[in-house]
Amino acid sequence: ASGSAGLAGGPGNGQAGRRNESEQQRERRQIEIDLHHAVANMEFEVFYQPILDVNSRSITAFEALLRWPHKSRGMMSPEIFIPMAEETGLITQLGAWVLRKACEQAAEWPDHIGISVNLSPIQFESPSLLPTIISTLAATGLAPHRLELEITETALLGTEGKNIRILEAIREIGVRIS
Repeated sequence: ASGSAGLAGGPGNGQAGRRNESEQQRERRQIEIDLHHAVANMEFEVFYQPILDVNSRSITAFEALLRWPHKSRGMMSPEIFIPMAEETGLITQLGAWVLRKACEQAAEWPDHIGISVNLSPIQFESPSLLPTIISTLAATGLAPHRLELEITETALLGTEGKNIRILEAIREIGVRIS
């Protein structure tokens, strides 16, 4: 009897699970649509977290933190929208915008204060990365030694020779890597 109830659409047949999955897919698709719109209109904010020297207890730099104040969902977690931006290819455009905003802001700070910006592995692989860094520094007037790019270990796992050349080129212009 329980087998026929399941086949007939009764309890335990997975209909609720499929509905829930479908709702999750719709929600994800809507967030993706909203993300495309937000990137097109740069509806993001950059917050700055201080980095302190432990010995002197003075601020030596700030880390740029990207936030998305979604119009109906409130502040969206980067854990949600960054992977989605990577999957959809929006991360390169978004990352360039964050780099520019962070460097513009840092250029207004005292010369001894640096700025740290995270790069996604996808940004690191982009052929536009080095030109973006160079043009951003030129446009903002930020001294290269004040910029530190944070690169995850996974970004370095690609074609090793290419990644080493990119790292060397970034260092040659005076930007720090961590």
